[in-house]
Amino acid sequence: MIPMVIDPFKELRDIEKRISSMLEFENKLPQASKAETIWMPAVNEKEDEKAYYLEIDLPGIKKEDINIEVQDNMLVISGERKFKKEENDKGYKRVESFFGKFERRFTLPSDADVDKIEAKTEDGVLHIVIPKIEQKTNTKKIAIK
Repeated sequence: MIPMVIDPFKELRDIEKRISSMLEFENKLPQASKAETIWMPAVNEKEDEKAYYLEIDLPGIKKEDINIEVQDNMLVISGERKFKKEENDKGYKRVESFFGKFERRFTLPSDADVDKIEAKTEDGVLHIVIPKIEQKTNTKKIAIK
């Protein structure tokens, strides 16, 4: 009978090899490819008695590159930050800005007035106002017989 040798660190070495090969592959990618990915812009949300407010950080994105739609009770904000190809030759050694497509989805509350949603951009921030439907209280006194 051949004795069985158990190596408790084999799995750890296999994981280390896989991680190492992934890092080698990432380092071989061109810098522009690393930066051109799907990214998620930061969002601030607030609410008062009249409306819901969204502030979405989109620095460097033209309003023509932003799309806002309502689909099946969801507010969908999407667009793209385009990589400035002409700046590739200006000596950048590091690019930390995110480039590429983005999409954010928000479920609209039942009291959102989708017909009156407004959006504007200012200083790299997209401001969206989602008004609330006015709740009218129809109170009728019922006489007791």
